[in-house]
Amino acid sequence: MAGVILENVSRAYPGGVLAVDGVDLEVFDREFLVLVGPSGCGKTTTLRLIAGLEGLDGGTITIGSRRVNDVAAKDRDIAMVFQSYALYPHMTVYRNLAFGLELREGVDRWGRLVGWILPRRNARLKARRAAIADRVAEAARVLGIEDLLERYPRQLSGGQRQRVALGRAIVRQPAVFLFDEPLSNLDAKLRVEMRRELKQLHQRLATTMVYVTHDQIEALTLGERIVVMNEGKIQQVGPPMSVYNWPANRFVAGFIGTPAMNFVDGEIVQTTGLHFRRDNWSVPVTRPLKVDISKRNAVLGVRPEDVRPVPAGNEAQPQAVVELVEMLGDATVATLRLDDTNCERKNTYASHTGAATRVISKTEPRGDLRPGMRVGADLRSDRVHVFDPVTGDNWVRPDVALA
Repeated sequence: MAGVILENVSRAYPGGVLAVDGVDLEVFDREFLVLVGPSGCGKTTTLRLIAGLEGLDGGTITIGSRRVNDVAAKDRDIAMVFQSYALYPHMTVYRNLAFGLELREGVDRWGRLVGWILPRRNARLKARRAAIADRVAEAARVLGIEDLLERYPRQLSGGQRQRVALGRAIVRQPAVFLFDEPLSNLDAKLRVEMRRELKQLHQRLATTMVYVTHDQIEALTLGERIVVMNEGKIQQVGPPMSVYNWPANRFVAGFIGTPAMNFVDGEIVQTTGLHFRRDNWSVPVTRPLKVDISKRNAVLGVRPEDVRPVPAGNEAQPQAVVELVEMLGDATVATLRLDDTNCERKNTYASHTGAATRVISKTEPRGDLRPGMRVGADLRSDRVHVFDPVTGDNWVRPDVALA
């Protein structure tokens, strides 16, 4: 087993584009770490740098106790699973699993030919073939594909092919597994099933795993820690619920969570305590802040599950019109357009564009909401975040007990 350490790692492409920009990251031994972010954020490039498939432009990568900057990919003791299954169509599942080991151990058909010529060597080859067969059988048992070993890839479902691709990595018994969006080609139901199997696989193998995905649901459900990346830089590292509950900045807050966090421009004012104010309504800011604020522009962040449509008329609350209602079975998601018509200060907010402000509400199933209905928006003041409108930094101080 081995951990992975990246120190000031950088990778630039022609034209001066920094795909990875000074990344510092430690993956603990036997940890399941997920790199997540939008397309082009640098997560896959980071994985390829660990694998040795791309060269470093700066920094150091260590796997276990070994610096691997100049070590070839085949010698890094890693196994990689790609989005494409990349199975050999003319080989059975057994041969797909065993082929790489046979090449490495010299027991492919050329090795067998040499063994036929040299009987003493043939005995050693038989022992190696038996060891390979044992590895394949164990991988097949772990993945539940024992009954598929004599089939060809064309005879397998998408989920079965993905298990075979995982099996090819498992038989190598690497120090580190690397996964590059391996579930992207599967349908939604199968992705859920494979997520569960990957989690169980990590528990059984107790091996270091680094997993790349653009799907924040995969990140939250799989990772012991998640790394949120954007524009080649790490935005935040932490346990999934810590990142969800205490996002470091506006990017993380907007990227992690479905539906995404709502953002409303306004200002922080000091009345009877700190309040976020917009138009003729305000919300108490009861969470401790990292900065001393008396009065300044700010961006309020609130999760959809912390917005509740209530009867209209309470002027202390934002008033809104229901634009859209989506019934999800276990929840109701409503789009609310806040009233900005009486905004006396709409031009004073640095990031206010004059466009209608909409917030998303996610509640338990309810059938009383209709498009066009006037409602109040009850915001949970103990759950709101306050962001710097320029830097995007979260001004709310994390509660360590809840992080």
